[in-house]
Amino acid sequence: MTAPATGAVRRRVTVRGTVQGVGFRPFVHRLATELALAGFVSNTASGVLIEVEGPPDGVADFCDRLTAEPPPLATVTGVGFEDLPVTGAESTFGIRSTDRSPGSTLLPPDTATCPDCLRELADPADRRHRHPFVTCTHCGPRFTIATGMPYDRAVTTMAGFPMCAACAREYGDPLDRRFHAQPVACPDCGPRLRLVPAPGSEVRPARGAEALASARALLATGRIVAVKGLGGYHLACDATDARAVDTLRTRKARGGKPFAVMCADLDDVRRIADLSASERAALTGSRRPIVLLRRRGEAGALAPGVCPGSPHVGVMLPYTPVHTLLLGLPGDPPGPRVLVMTSGNRSGEPIVTDDDEALTRLAGLADAWLAHDRPIASPCDDSLLRVRPDGTEQVLRRSRGYVPRPLRLPVPVRPALAVGGDLKNALCLGAGEQAWFGPHIGDMGDLTTLEAARRADAHLRRLTGVSPEVFAADRHPGYHSTRWAARLAGHAPVTVQHHHAHIASAMAEHGLDGTTPVIGVAFDGTGYGDDGTVWGGEILLADYTGFRRYARLSPAPLPGGDAGVANPCRLALARLWAAGLPWDADLPCVSACTPRELALLRRQLSGELACVPTSSMGRLFDAVSSLLGVCHRAGYEAQAALELEAAAASAWGADGSAYAFADGLDPAPLLGALVADLRRGTPAAVLAARFHRAVARAVAAICRRARQDTGLATVALSGGVFANALLEEECARLLTEDGFAVLRHGEVPPNDGGLALGQLVVAAHLRQEE
Repeated sequence: MTAPATGAVRRRVTVRGTVQGVGFRPFVHRLATELALAGFVSNTASGVLIEVEGPPDGVADFCDRLTAEPPPLATVTGVGFEDLPVTGAESTFGIRSTDRSPGSTLLPPDTATCPDCLRELADPADRRHRHPFVTCTHCGPRFTIATGMPYDRAVTTMAGFPMCAACAREYGDPLDRRFHAQPVACPDCGPRLRLVPAPGSEVRPARGAEALASARALLATGRIVAVKGLGGYHLACDATDARAVDTLRTRKARGGKPFAVMCADLDDVRRIADLSASERAALTGSRRPIVLLRRRGEAGALAPGVCPGSPHVGVMLPYTPVHTLLLGLPGDPPGPRVLVMTSGNRSGEPIVTDDDEALTRLAGLADAWLAHDRPIASPCDDSLLRVRPDGTEQVLRRSRGYVPRPLRLPVPVRPALAVGGDLKNALCLGAGEQAWFGPHIGDMGDLTTLEAARRADAHLRRLTGVSPEVFAADRHPGYHSTRWAARLAGHAPVTVQHHHAHIASAMAEHGLDGTTPVIGVAFDGTGYGDDGTVWGGEILLADYTGFRRYARLSPAPLPGGDAGVANPCRLALARLWAAGLPWDADLPCVSACTPRELALLRRQLSGELACVPTSSMGRLFDAVSSLLGVCHRAGYEAQAALELEAAAASAWGADGSAYAFADGLDPAPLLGALVADLRRGTPAAVLAARFHRAVARAVAAICRRARQDTGLATVALSGGVFANALLEEECARLLTEDGFAVLRHGEVPPNDGGLALGQLVVAAHLRQEE
């Protein structure tokens, strides 16, 4: 790239990464114009193509600043340079139309409304004052409106909204921040809001500003409104109105599972939860996820039914203009400042995106629908994360704000699709050194979820240009996802053992090439084991090519399968049975069962009827929760374990002692000690804290032994149990103090939402060896 000392030079620059739909071309235009350079910039199917001509110093400065000063939403992953003959054909720098040649580029995720657009939204003098769809190059929808690539208005759901003359001028002006912002619109030419009342309601239909005002008034009077957002519908109600919250919980059949809330601003967040600087940064960033925060203790700040039994509340801030207007601008009539915002679906179903479907699937749940006529190209639920004490983030659900941003793979893969598991499903498509997660789909239990997975697969393929040649799935023969992968492939997919995939996922996220195995600690609720039993408390020596089961939690019977999981008291009795401990009537888990249940369990356990052995750590947490009287019946997944963690957190600083496992991970002596201390009157919270510490110390001891046996000194913590903040922090602390390198999940969820990434890299290695 050496330029002549004098005279003009011409250089072709190819830029790869997230460089479309983010204002990259106007940025290039402004930079070239500032430096008095000639040439052009164009979008291509593979990124951005630039040809720049002028004095050598100016061209060199242009190339340096191109990657040093990109637009806020741009991510440059590669730049190529090629010297060309000087043409002298251009006297200025121009922007050319999009080249539609084959290839693929990266699309940015949906992002929250930027400060400039928020100012316009609130400014009575601005032509977009109170426009519910105000957006620009630096914010708004991308993934959820794109129907193909390269990213252009014609291949978005805005194609049906022709721009008015004023919007067209902005769209065509390289100096305007709305230059080629594909969702650009205004009140004259953009989408329209409408309020649709439930049949038989006294509420009147409304449109535009009146629809918003009516929806806000309904929320203020305790009604439930289905609100169409970026990636689907929410069900919203006033989070301080106990009757409204309880009504929503009953209608949605949600059990005791906590609701997320949306606060109007940070002052409202501080009224209901403690907020660190790192949590504030996560809340206010462009991704706007739900952030798990510790609740404040003041009575009345939130209705009791928002997050019963939990010390945490999931909080997010408004991320669309509709949300901002619904919560109110300065001077608006008083209304709710904190709204429950839960996915618009019935429990177990995927989020609703289609307007007609919303009117039927959410019938009986909502009192009215606040809808609009911009279609949603892909469902995209809210992302969920927690912030660790050291400021790092652990994503628990990776969806809006993250998808479809790719992850860089440490090893190249053939074009492949990994379909994940049946719980917390998210697909992962990979090719070369990039992997794209699809949005959170949920539990693959019915036809609607399978259809959502099919649409997510098709949408990812359209946006990435990747056509999979390899298909990977879980080894469980009964999983819906595994059978679906077989139908997609036309033959048996590559199957990957569940816990091996968890560890491989952590390795891939941390950029390990797999040449050296790790000590993998895979703790979760369930996973099909190679011996046909249910695994979930595993210490594996693993790389991408395979694994060895180094240690595991001592198994216990799982009576009744799924029915047992929903009844932690039965799991507690099975654990006592396996440990040779009696079912004394004074134990909370015994008194929680009916005499008929006790008799049935005795017959099941003694005759080994419908009792698959399980080494699941998640089930041990459930069992201890019931043994201590914390939770006997689970209304939602992991309720017993979450409530046990909450109890332990309340006593964490009061007692530093711990119980002990025998022979690595045999909990029999631990259970005996718990029963003895329970009878001494030791508070359940103290016992819960001692149990958590016991698990962490057992993990550290087994990893030390594995290091002595193998020389390995890297530990990967993965599986849904490591969403438990207390356990993850204590394991990481002990292991780090003992000299281990500890791999903890960040952007990739530790639970089954991250499973597909591990399947992808393992399948790639297995196919390479064939």
